[in-house]
Amino acid sequence: MQVHRNHIAGDWVDSPDAAANTNPSDTRDVVGRYARASQAQALDAVAAAAAAQPRWAASTPQQRADALDGIGREIADRQEELADLLAREEGKPLAEARAEVLRASHIFRFFAGEAMRLGGELLPSTRAGLTVEITREPVGVVSIITPWNFPIAIPAWKIAPALAFGNAVVFKPAELVPGSAWALAEIISRAGLPAGTFNLVMGRGRELGDALLGHPGVAAVSFTGSEATGRKVAQACIGRPGPMAKFQLEMGGKNPLVVLDDADLDVAVACAINGAFFSTGQRCTASSRLIVTPGIHDRFVAAMLARLQTLVVGDARDPRTTIGPVVDATQLRQDCDYIDIGRSEGARLAFGGEALGQVAGRPGHYLQPALFVDTDNTMRINREEIFGPVAAVIRARDADEALALANDTAFGLSSGVCTTSLKQAAHFKRHLQAGMVMVNAPTAGVDPHAPFGGRKGSSHGPREQGRYAAEFYTTVKTAYVAA
Repeated sequence: MQVHRNHIAGDWVDSPDAAANTNPSDTRDVVGRYARASQAQALDAVAAAAAAQPRWAASTPQQRADALDGIGREIADRQEELADLLAREEGKPLAEARAEVLRASHIFRFFAGEAMRLGGELLPSTRAGLTVEITREPVGVVSIITPWNFPIAIPAWKIAPALAFGNAVVFKPAELVPGSAWALAEIISRAGLPAGTFNLVMGRGRELGDALLGHPGVAAVSFTGSEATGRKVAQACIGRPGPMAKFQLEMGGKNPLVVLDDADLDVAVACAINGAFFSTGQRCTASSRLIVTPGIHDRFVAAMLARLQTLVVGDARDPRTTIGPVVDATQLRQDCDYIDIGRSEGARLAFGGEALGQVAGRPGHYLQPALFVDTDNTMRINREEIFGPVAAVIRARDADEALALANDTAFGLSSGVCTTSLKQAAHFKRHLQAGMVMVNAPTAGVDPHAPFGGRKGSSHGPREQGRYAAEFYTTVKTAYVAA
């Protein structure tokens, strides 16, 4: 089987090792074999990016815009092909995979426009005869480290602004899902960038981390993944010899969806089902805590159980499937362990939670969506990020306690409230301690032009996406000019 190679300094290069990429919907199906870069190759990639950086930084906004627009257009033109690959390697249902691919296209095309819009300021000085100019310049070589749950969209929203603002990139995707990353890299490799401007190194993070985080040629690191790994990234960026690297961390959540007594029941159930269980619950913005007030609690639980009965667990590429497999055996074991923990803590498993082993004769990492009831906010299933199709209902005495419970978490990425009261909507928007608040909408899902990020243990550094991305991928220069 052909080995998909790493891309370094403008060339596709062989590596000493390769790994099989396996379909979680059918573990007999090998998607492909993908190279694992050595640490020496990662160092080569950083060196290539550092050598290319001055040339790309000096490129015109039009050159950058044209390159990014071309990348975005090709992604859109190949939507079906790329969506099929994404669904096959990650297990996301095909409809969601199509949406993710299109989102990646939109992100590149949005940042093609941002490349043309990067401006500055001209200020009068407080001192006579001086003018103050404020401009933004590229931050330098950026290491980009991405997770497995959005294998084309998250790379897109990091790579696109990095290139748009004149930075060279070393991209390390999650080892579990190299296929979508490789396909994106292959598209970028033909976009007319100077050799070395964009580099792809696939493989194990623990083997490549020192090169990607500790190399003095790396000016900035953008990371999305677990909180524990995020802390290690921060420590490496701060503790390395020489200048510290700028770092941006997105590290997960334990997101609440509050359902108040006056909520539209159908809207609330739709928000909860989408937020908790779509993408097999493998989203950092998933609604894993459903906080419900007494007047609607029983009706909400009954409606949730009825809706869960209609969900179809199956092969991600089967159009009838609404819930695909868990990404791999390790994640499936973790999900099942948390289901056992919930039971041991006294929560009642009202629906699902069974590992199916196979569906329609296909061996895969299938798990029925699990809904716990009779839970409280002290349980581990309500404190720790599970990252699977597992949600828990928490009964709150009233709206005030619901808000307190929602904020009682170490995380603060996304949050939501379902209500028909403008007063309550305004109150919760103001007081929910999260980077994103959704009113009568699922906690998962943001637009390419809107900022993405959280508070507390969920995020560190400037926001991702939209015009806010410039805060991370550029550095501000203040110049004084004498008349």
